[in-house]
Amino acid sequence: MTDNKKPLMGLSLYELKEVAKQLGMPAFTGGQMAKWLYTQHVSQIDDMTNISKANRERLAAEYTIGYMEPIDCQKSKDGTIKYLFPTASGKHVETVYIPDHDRATLCVSSQVGCKMNCKFCMTGKQGFTANLTANQIINQINSLPERDKLTNVVMMGMGEPLDNLDEVLKALEVMTSSYGYGWSPKRITLSSVGLRKGLQRFIEESDC
Repeated sequence: MTDNKKPLMGLSLYELKEVAKQLGMPAFTGGQMAKWLYTQHVSQIDDMTNISKANRERLAAEYTIGYMEPIDCQKSKDGTIKYLFPTASGKHVETVYIPDHDRATLCVSSQVGCKMNCKFCMTGKQGFTANLTANQIINQINSLPERDKLTNVVMMGMGEPLDNLDEVLKALEVMTSSYGYGWSPKRITLSSVGLRKGLQRFIEESDC
């Protein structure tokens, strides 16, 4: 991301319609953007070809897709691939692709580091640096070569998901909504140490 432009990827359909409205575009342009982001997986605004050139230019003046490829990957003999993503804080987060016969699971991070400091966990030893945004969470899925092979997602990477619940819930909405990836909530699992306040909200606001 450059020039402090705001990312579009990770925004809900409602938020995309608000972006369109603020820039003087028809509300249905928000739906067009959602399709380009979550179905067509475009990496630049100029690829949204059913939006007029003038509106694309208006959009690109303030926004970016928010697409970022991993900067490194490590492959193991069993097919597992560990990807490394940079963050705005200058630190990195890991995402792990785990194939297993007819299943392919992606282990997604929600924070840079973690506050929980569980004795068995290496992430906790790093301390906490930052929460990931919905854009950074969704990008871990969207930018992978194996994206279309995924059958399951586990929020079980770096960080405590319930400690960054606002952004995690936004990302889960994109994953499960018809305007987004349209996945069944049963395909998505959130792993937590059990923060009571966050757990109550998660149960009430998500079907994952």
